[in-house]
Amino acid sequence: MERQTEILVICTNAPILATVLRLLNTNENWNATGVASPEEALKMSREVQYEVFLIGAGLTDAEEEQVAAQVKEMHPDIHIIPHYGGGSGLLFAEIYLALGSK
Repeated sequence: MERQTEILVICTNAPILATVLRLLNTNENWNATGVASPEEALKMSREVQYEVFLIGAGLTDAEEEQVAAQVKEMHPDIHIIPHYGGGSGLLFAEIYLALGSK
C-alpha cells in the first residue's frame, strides 16, 4: 500500500473541524489530523511529517501567519492551504491542486 499523505488541519470550531476531518479521511490515500490551536499545531508538526497544512476558520490573521510560518520552517516543502468553507468539492480541489494530482 502506498504511504498516506499526512494532512494537518487547524480550526477552532469543533463541529467544522470534525466535518473537515471526516471528509478528508474518506480518501484512503490521506490521513488527516485535527487541532484547535496554534500550540497544538506546532506540537503535532514536531511529531509528524505533514505534506499539507490546512488552515480553517477561527484564528486571527496574525495567528494564521505566525503558525503557518513556524510550520513552514519545520517542514519547508509543506503545502499551506487556507480553507474557510465552500463545500467538499472545493476542499478536495484545493488539496489535489496543492499536491499536483487529480
